Amino acid sequence: MKSKSLLLSTLTALTLAATPALAQMDHSMHGTPASSTTSMSHGMNDMGGLAGLSGKAFDRAYLSMMIAHHQGAVDMARAVQGRVKDAQVKTWVANVIRDQTREISDMSTWLKPLGGVNTGMRDMMASGMKGMVTPLKTAKNPDVAFVQGMLPHHASALDMANLALQKSSDPRVLKLSRDIIKAQADEMYTYRQWLARRG
Repeated sequence: MKSKSLLLSTLTALTLAATPALAQMDHSMHGTPASSTTSMSHGMNDMGGLAGLSGKAFDRAYLSMMIAHHQGAVDMARAVQGRVKDAQVKTWVANVIRDQTREISDMSTWLKPLGGVNTGMRDMMASGMKGMVTPLKTAKNPDVAFVQGMLPHHASALDMANLALQKSSDPRVLKLSRDIIKAQADEMYTYRQWLARRG
């Protein structure tokens, strides 16, 4: 029981630590125009009103947003696929495409009995993702650009997943959110290590 409590405390601390970084991150590295930066930062900070929802309405909005968020990651990976040279980055790119495509399929299935995709929430998230994908297509160093871009991307996923752990009652949503936090916090750590080794 103590180990579970410690894990939850650690994951919560990681998520809280990521929140200010997300709010203050320099979007210029992604080539995001100022207007898009403001829109995305605002959307991530208040999560488009997601925190004010509950029950099935929350699950529907959350899954709809997470589908768009995952699709953003897949698009980022595809933007550099075939151009990255580092073996570790190649593995990360392949894993993002494989794992997040599978989770998109799962979430799409779960949404059907909830009324289908909440298009407003999905489109709001998708709009925020565009500024993170476009610059990767022409990045001079796609390896570094991808890893740097995935850090704020993962940070926003941690925010959403942490909220879901607090508000959802659906076992599938809870497990998905726990898995996202565990996997993506670990990936952020390894991304930082990889970047540090490059000086």
